[in-house]
Order: sequence, then structure tokens, then C-alpha cells
Amino acid sequence: MTTFDERESAFENKYAHDAEMQFKAEARRNRLLGLWAAEKMGLSGDEAAAYAKAVVIADLKEAGDEDVYRKVKADFDAKGIAITEAELRKRMSDLRAEAKSQVMSEAGD
Repeated sequence: MTTFDERESAFENKYAHDAEMQFKAEARRNRLLGLWAAEKMGLSGDEAAAYAKAVVIADLKEAGDEDVYRKVKADFDAKGIAITEAELRKRMSDLRAEAKSQVMSEAGD
């Protein structure tokens, strides 16, 4: 294998690793968001876990965060829980950072 081939392979491996870490961080963020939202809606235990899973699944509908945002916002609205778009998006952003930190620390173990 030439140096160029080795370098290309290394870049491909890094890209695949980075993409996997990004996917794990997004899924973790969505689970954390689901657990937070479940608590706000008065859910606990298995109900909270099921809701968190539903939020993770909601993210698979389309690229980006809009599908997750719409799900949680609609569920809050249905339960009569007042939250502004800015508040929900900030929570999503904060949890993204937390999830990324968790995933990165686990990857280092």
C-alpha cells in the first residue's frame, strides 16, 4: 500500500468515526430531550422511557432538528404546557452540548 493509499484510508476511517460519533450524540441528545420533556409532562418510569424513545425515532423522519422540535412542541401543546420556541430550541442546544460531551467521554474510555 502506498503512502497515498494509507493516507486516504486514514481519512476515510476518520470520516466514518466522526459520522458515527455525530449520530450517537444526536441520538443521545434526543433521548435526553425526551426524558426532560417527559418529566415536564408528568411522565415517569416506563412511560418516560417510551416517550424518550419516541423522540429518538421522530428524528429519523427527516434531516435536521425540525422533526424533533415539532414533536416535542406538539406534545407540550397537547398537554397545555406553555413553552416558547426560543426556550425549546435553547434546551435542545444545551442538551446537544451535554450529549456530545457524554459521547466523547465514553469514546475515550
